[in-house]
Amino acid sequence: MPSTVDPSAPVLLFDSGVGGLSVLAALREVLPQAPVIYAADEAGLPYGTKSEAQVTARVAGLLGRMSERYRPRLACIACNTASTIALGMVREVLEIPVVGTVPAIKPAAALTRTGVIGLLGTEATVRQSYVDDLERAHAAGKTLLRHAAPELVTLAEARLRGEAVPLDAVRRAVSGLLDHPRAAEIDTVVLACTHFPLLRDELGAVFGPGVTLVDGALGIARRIAALTEGQAFERREPDLAVTTGPLDEFRALAPRLCELGLTRIEKF
Repeated sequence: MPSTVDPSAPVLLFDSGVGGLSVLAALREVLPQAPVIYAADEAGLPYGTKSEAQVTARVAGLLGRMSERYRPRLACIACNTASTIALGMVREVLEIPVVGTVPAIKPAAALTRTGVIGLLGTEATVRQSYVDDLERAHAAGKTLLRHAAPELVTLAEARLRGEAVPLDAVRRAVSGLLDHPRAAEIDTVVLACTHFPLLRDELGAVFGPGVTLVDGALGIARRIAALTEGQAFERREPDLAVTTGPLDEFRALAPRLCELGLTRIEKF
């Protein structure tokens, strides 16, 4: 992108819900000066149960309209499901750089000592051929145990609203890994949904201290920083969070949004 980019042009972070806030937290560490618009497609949640065609049409359509309205310098699909399905189409639609979110299989493969890696994602993510490709490229000779844990999305959203998240509920959501015949060998778990790091403490308690939880948030933030290197940043107004869902429900997240610098909340 040319260096003449408007200094106030935001980075647009898009997610099906609030999972992308884990990416925003990492971006604030790496690029604190960048103006941000965080877009939550709460009206479309959950993506994991939708067909590939539904996700592609919805994500490409929304990001096209958001790009026209907000004029971002870069868009980030801070959602594993949307990225593994719709990233190619979105890159065709938008005329700005688009950063996707992919399961952190490569770093997990480098970290594992036993060679047995768990992967938690939505139903849509765990079945994608994209994940097969990542496994072949980066985890050859290792064992990747995939488990769809859509309940964790709901629990993460509840946690951000200030609700208690029972460990038993988290344990049930990941029981497919905990009860696997090779569960005792799992020493690394990929959190292949941006919602899941919001439950890092609970997941850590359930899996125990011998299991390392890996997500891609910091890598995504560094990629955004690399693609905007040399550009000027100027925050002319407070950063904005928008939702496609009911505004009253989204306002319940205001304390957490404010912690991340999103002090304006609007309906898209």
